[in-house]
Amino acid sequence: MRVLGIDPGTITMGYGIIESRDDEVAMVDCGALTTLPHSPIGERLSYLYNELLEIISHCQPDAVAIEQPFMAKNAQSALAVGRAQAVAILAAANRGIPSYNYSPAQVKQRVTNYGASSKEQIQEMVKLQLGLSQVPEPSDAADALAIAICHLREVRLESLLADRDKGEK
Repeated sequence: MRVLGIDPGTITMGYGIIESRDDEVAMVDCGALTTLPHSPIGERLSYLYNELLEIISHCQPDAVAIEQPFMAKNAQSALAVGRAQAVAILAAANRGIPSYNYSPAQVKQRVTNYGASSKEQIQEMVKLQLGLSQVPEPSDAADALAIAICHLREVRLESLLADRDKGEK
């Protein structure tokens, strides 16, 4: 299974692609899309959308995992992240790829087994789980890889629970 993780933002959007075969997980690619902070929001969203379509066409993911905005920050920031999240959902839908949304706490729990992990702890676990020599840069890319790992773990958990339920019937 190949998963594209997205850390949404209208100025910087992180992306990370991982591939899982059996019990092995490997990073395929990661990076960040950046826009000019003072450019009109429509231009930034259009650029992000078109770049995501290119990434999707190039990497051919089976699923897109997107982090949901964290609402405790200011409302303006949450609105901007929500717009970037919508662009990612739209790009996936227009390529016929299912998208899944995860809260920051879900990502932390699935990647580190602790829902209140620090950003540094998550990044270190991404490095370890993907067998990398260093934490991916920029941090938005490392966060996107964590979101992709979260989705893989969620899929595996659902599969294990489904297998267990079949065995009980």
